Amino acid sequence: MTALTSRVLIEGRAEGPVLKLGADISLWGGVDPRTGTIIDARHPQYGQSIAGKILAMNRSIGSSSGSSILLELLQRRCGPLGIILIEVDFIVTLGVVVAREMKFGDIPVVQVARADLSLLPGTVRINPNGKIESLV
Repeated sequence: MTALTSRVLIEGRAEGPVLKLGADISLWGGVDPRTGTIIDARHPQYGQSIAGKILAMNRSIGSSSGSSILLELLQRRCGPLGIILIEVDFIVTLGVVVAREMKFGDIPVVQVARADLSLLPGTVRINPNGKIESLV
């Protein structure tokens, strides 16, 4: 993969393994806020953890309380290192903005084209300018 350029929704820097979600997820009820484990038994990544990963997904679904779950995940240090979205997601970005203001985390949120999501390798770096580089 050559470097991808993304649209920066929330500036930041992150580096780590990518977890690509095979389906949209509700953070509220779909992710354990104490551990970062996906607990929705119907989700393709059930049992996997978003903790310490670059979370790549289309968007979140469900309640706006997903923002508070993301805030809690970041406060407990069991949230993602960064988030790559296909669709702009106000629930996700609000959780990250509030976490940043409360000094719970400082993670980037970027948007990529749908076709680019499939190009993401196993480990990436997100730069503050939105450039996504392969580390594999």
